[in-house]
Parts: sequence; C-alpha cells; structure tokens
Amino acid sequence: MADNTPTGPIELGAQMDYAEHEKTYSMFIMLSKYGTLGCVALMIAMAFGFFTPAGFFSSVVLFLVLCGVGGYLLRDVPTHIR
Repeated sequence: MADNTPTGPIELGAQMDYAEHEKTYSMFIMLSKYGTLGCVALMIAMAFGFFTPAGFFSSVVLFLVLCGVGGYLLRDVPTHIR
C-alpha cells in the first residue's frame, strides 16, 4: 500500500488578509440590516395602503417615514464581532 503521509513541512497557504475579511463582513451585515429594514417597511406600507382607505400616497409617506426612523435607529447597531 502507498504511504500518503506528508514527510516535509506543512504548507499553510497564503497569509490571510484579515482587514479585508472584516471590511467584507461589515459590508454584508450593513446590507443585511438595511435590506431587511427596506423589506419590512415595504410590507408595512403595502398593508397600510391595502387595508385602509388612505390611499397610495399615504402609504408612500409611511414607507419613507419608516425607512427614515429605522435608518436612524439602525445606525448605532454594531456591525462587527469582538
């Protein structure tokens, strides 16, 4: 049977660029936060426009208000793990 055990030094590959990994992770978390905010605000505004006689323009205003308030509240949420 062939002996497949390595006999030389183990190569670990290239050095990891941890700063780039953290930037990518932070961008992913930020897009996840604000993407979720946009979807939730859209669903609430659509339900408001469908179930009330207020109309389309009121639901657009509600959508913008929800996005503004949600964006203000989400700006301080940490996007990194320590």
